[in-house]
Amino acid sequence: MPFVKVVKNKAYFKRYQVKFRRRREGKTDYRARKRLITQDRNKYNSPKYRLVVRLSNKHCICQIIYSEITGDKVMAHASSAEMPRYGLKVGLKNYAACYCTGLLVARRLLQKVGLDEIYEGNLTYEDEDEEDDDFEYTPEVVTSEYNKRTYFVEELNDDKNPFHALLDVGIQTTSTGARIFGALKGAVDGGLDVPHSEKRFPGYDRDGKEYDADVHKERIFGEHVAEYMRYLIEEDAAKYATQFAEYVANEIEVDDIEDLYIDTHKAIRADPSPAEKKDFTPDKNFKRMQKLTYEERKARVAAKRAELQAEDEEEDEEEDEEEEEDDE
Repeated sequence: MPFVKVVKNKAYFKRYQVKFRRRREGKTDYRARKRLITQDRNKYNSPKYRLVVRLSNKHCICQIIYSEITGDKVMAHASSAEMPRYGLKVGLKNYAACYCTGLLVARRLLQKVGLDEIYEGNLTYEDEDEEDDDFEYTPEVVTSEYNKRTYFVEELNDDKNPFHALLDVGIQTTSTGARIFGALKGAVDGGLDVPHSEKRFPGYDRDGKEYDADVHKERIFGEHVAEYMRYLIEEDAAKYATQFAEYVANEIEVDDIEDLYIDTHKAIRADPSPAEKKDFTPDKNFKRMQKLTYEERKARVAAKRAELQAEDEEEDEEEDEEEEEDDE
């Protein structure tokens, strides 16, 4: 028998240190988290703020969070599940919906800290108060330089700096065109100062090192969804009726997609505040089952045992009768 070296011996296991629970579950990248939350001691307890973007099977969730020794504190929260309140009832997890969610959390936070009127961000539509024939939304990266520092806002205020946050993607794959960057773009257009570049936005060509802003604009306004709808209408109407059943039920046509998202952006900017919580009214008719005593549980088990024995006896009698009939 060849020699086999035992690597994980008793000495190894005596020194083995169990990893953190969320690391074992694959939920937290602690190496990235450490760099996102740690700060110099001379900052005097001024926290680092994070734009946390998470995607579930149905929705996009965006939060502005800062960390303390006792745990993380959430300053603002927004979910694409809130989009029906703003007129968007379908497609709550695509790129355009993630953009709307990032826009909502940004406007909600700035309203909370009193910066919503100072930093309005980048509008995706023409303002009704101002008539500008040359207006056209372009999802380019906007920056401002001041005091040897780069701010990712269009214009700085003399009195107040923009709200600075860092993008926290967790353990999600940061591939080009990922939906988490849609939420990032929405937050930046909402007025937040989040460091980023166009290299992961849809429309960026890594080989040519060029950024096509029109491709990104189509994603923000759901044009990629509209193109697929047109394709299914022509090629497979039955699949279209199944896959876009919610669109059909809400009477949303292919040509209405862009206007739908523009109206959603307007509604978010008009009122980003969270919805009022409804008062909980418990059902007073509900009665909890009374816990059985030990004697009652014993009697219940004995009754079930007797019932099973009676069923077995009946089955045995039926088998005996069938055997007697076969013998005759």
